[in-house]
Amino acid sequence: MLGICRGRRKFLAASLTVLCIPAITWLYLFAGSFEDGKPVSLSPLESQPHSPRYAAAGQRERESLEVRVREVEEENRALRRQLSLAQGRAPAHRRGNHNKTYSMEEGTGDSENLRAGIVAGNSSECGQQPVVEKCETIHVAIVCAGYNASRDVVTLVKSVLFHRRNPLHFHLIADSIAEQILATLFQTWMVPAVRVDFYNADELKSEVSWIPNKHYSGIYGLMKLVLTKTLPANLERVIVLDTDITFATDIAELWAVFHKFKGQQVLGLVENQSDWYLGNLWKNHRPWPALGRGYNTGKSASGSFCPFSFIFYCHRFGTLLLKDVDVWPVSGSKLGAQGAVGLVIHWNSPKKLRVKNKHVEFFRNLYLTFLEYDGNLLRRELFGCPSEADVNSENLQKQLSELDEDDLCYEFRRERFTVHRTHLYFLHYEYEPASDNTDVTLVAQLSMDRLQMLEAICKHWEGPISLALYLSDAEAQQFLRYAQGSEVLMSRHNVAYHIVYKEGQFYPVNLLRNVAMKHVGTPYMFLSDIDFLPMYGLYEYLRKSVIQLDLASTKKAMIVPAFETLRYRLSFPKSKAELLSMLDMGTLFTFRYHVWTKGHAPTNFAKWRTATTPYRVEWEADFEPYVVVRRDCPEYDRRFVGFGWNKVAHIMELDAQEYEFIVLPNAYMIHMPHAPSFDITKFRSNKQYRICLKTLKEEFQQDMSRRYGFAALKYLTAENNS
Repeated sequence: MLGICRGRRKFLAASLTVLCIPAITWLYLFAGSFEDGKPVSLSPLESQPHSPRYAAAGQRERESLEVRVREVEEENRALRRQLSLAQGRAPAHRRGNHNKTYSMEEGTGDSENLRAGIVAGNSSECGQQPVVEKCETIHVAIVCAGYNASRDVVTLVKSVLFHRRNPLHFHLIADSIAEQILATLFQTWMVPAVRVDFYNADELKSEVSWIPNKHYSGIYGLMKLVLTKTLPANLERVIVLDTDITFATDIAELWAVFHKFKGQQVLGLVENQSDWYLGNLWKNHRPWPALGRGYNTGKSASGSFCPFSFIFYCHRFGTLLLKDVDVWPVSGSKLGAQGAVGLVIHWNSPKKLRVKNKHVEFFRNLYLTFLEYDGNLLRRELFGCPSEADVNSENLQKQLSELDEDDLCYEFRRERFTVHRTHLYFLHYEYEPASDNTDVTLVAQLSMDRLQMLEAICKHWEGPISLALYLSDAEAQQFLRYAQGSEVLMSRHNVAYHIVYKEGQFYPVNLLRNVAMKHVGTPYMFLSDIDFLPMYGLYEYLRKSVIQLDLASTKKAMIVPAFETLRYRLSFPKSKAELLSMLDMGTLFTFRYHVWTKGHAPTNFAKWRTATTPYRVEWEADFEPYVVVRRDCPEYDRRFVGFGWNKVAHIMELDAQEYEFIVLPNAYMIHMPHAPSFDITKFRSNKQYRICLKTLKEEFQQDMSRRYGFAALKYLTAENNS
């Protein structure tokens, strides 16, 4: 009995000592702000930082502080060892909670080894982790702003979804750019048991904008300090994450740490692994003084901060270098320091991918795996956990259930309802439309095999461009590396790249066009294809034509005549006269003259050769010109996928809505040669493909008759006569 009492006294004494260390350190640091027994003024004019006396005193103060920090760190280590020994001798009923176990029944197979590693790394805990209920919702808060951070969030979310076995609720504090990107991404991702709420980061700027800050993340890196003013008042627990980390284990293991919190603890921190706070990375390196490496604030529960901490910091050190990490260790909140659980990798610098040590190969491979991992595979249900009703998912299931799976054209029909995961503005985009309301955006779509056309198009078209790219996750990363390595593409900030991720067996050409059209920011659109090069100066010519033909108040579609060459190396004509000469020599041809004359015959190329003013042409069957229209024109019909009738149906819709087709006399575009697409190969070789396309055409014409009545009968007649 006496031994137990002595053990308890030692345990109590050690605990009190550990709790006193932060207070002693704070008093010491605060005392350091006095010089000659007088408080140092916070005014920079009174501080005179460049005086010899100030410099010498500052040097002595830093040396004294370094000695004291090392002493306190050594005392802290000794007390931790003593505390661990004292807890190890404590009675069993005082350690842990034996009626709760951390469930690993749906784990990945490494759960037992991982749990053993956690226990071995924290000798103060019992062998069982606190429980996370099977369907308990885990709340995650992330601050995200801009285009690059939005890409980082996707990799982070992938790693969380890959390991998770619980419902998730993401709280995203985002600026308008990130909200637009991530709202569309999650809406089209349609992951079960995942809820996402957005909070306006711009409303928090005034709370932290007064803090001097040199961190590369800017003002948004400080917003975690004021999350309690943004997140719902009834949110009791939340894991706060940076955008540039990767999970190597289930986030529930981190959530379980909340069960270890005592009544007065509001934050859970982990010790930094870098040497930043040791202050020895370079000469005159002066980070915030911490006990050893200090603690990282990437994971927290709740709390508030004391502005005096910033004033004290900024007076002594000038500006923040590590965003919120610099401040939390001296804030007014009580900290509950917890041991690291599982494994979380922080990729806050691209240089980390090139670091050489015994762990980095595993970390690098894990990060690159999630970077290129197919996000569609993460749309898995959490069995046994009811999901919230999702109207979009219910409507999709209803539409699919109405299809006949025995129909030979089932796959064609199903593609019309497929929801493709979409990442808008994959790269930085910055453009303000011209104030004269004549601006035109070039719209196109492409897959990986047409990537080489991007630089050429950018050289021919100086105006804004909206592109939809049909890529896998791995191909999206290849595109990113390609774009970042291209001086031409990186010099253009008015090109919007929207990634539509691959799913299904068909190329969703009209869905891609609709995505690119939907995010046009100018009044007019030039609906082109990626394998066409517009003539030099076409952008300015179209803007003038918009005024000349009064597109703002009339329903017109301006036709840009299309030509083609069979030569991979072409001396591009710089004028209409030069183009006509190349036509006469056989270097150029009218587009599809040899294989699909009807597609562009109504343009009347014979008249165009001598035309000096715009002229009107009438719609004819199978007409599919490239046109400039207002942004509010009809979308493309999604039932047409792959090759065949995708543009024809759209032009027919424009005609049904009484658009006038006007041919521009001094405009042209040239199709560049390339290998046949996979879809046209299927069309030519697969009889069933052609049968299904014919069926879809007939159904489209019937829909046109229902929508437009008697006027649409001409489309049926024209089709029968063609």
